[in-house]
This record gives sequence, structure tokens and C-alpha cells, in this order.
Amino acid sequence: MTHINEYGIGRLVKTTLDVQDALLLRAKRLAKRSGKPLRALVEEGLQLVLAAAAQAPDSYELPDRSVGDALAPNPLDNWSWQDLRDEIYGEPGRK
Repeated sequence: MTHINEYGIGRLVKTTLDVQDALLLRAKRLAKRSGKPLRALVEEGLQLVLAAAAQAPDSYELPDRSVGDALAPNPLDNWSWQDLRDEIYGEPGRK
């Protein structure tokens, strides 16, 4: 079946969705108040979600929160793994 809507000509496809009872009830009430079929509300909702997703940035880049001089030598370079372990897990003030 071919269907013409505000997004152009499209082919209708039947599918089954699992929807929470309370959400479906709210959607049915809105459909009745607005005079639109439930299918139209579902299509509208999908279009809104897809449009928002298309405008969302593809990825998030963490801001640089570095502390100190990036070119300064690493003070831990001269520590052995044992020293680092003792510093992290050892008794406080043991050095």
C-alpha cells in the first residue's frame, strides 16, 4: 500500500511494537483528542527522534583538564613498580 504524508510518498509496512501500557494509553488518549490515528502519532514521534538524532553530534570529546606543564618530566618515571605499589597501597607515611 502506498501512503502520501507530509514527508512524501512512502510505502506502509506493518510491524509489531512492544509498548508500555501506560505510554500506549497516553498515546491513544492524545490520538483521540487530536483526531489523528495512533499510527500518525507513532510516525510523528519516530520522525522527531530521527531528526534530533541527525542533529546530535556524532561523538563527544572530553575537554582538556590537564594539570601542570605537559613538557615537564614525569616525576614517577624514576619509581619502580614496587615503589608505586607501596605508595598506592602501602601504609601512610611509610617512606
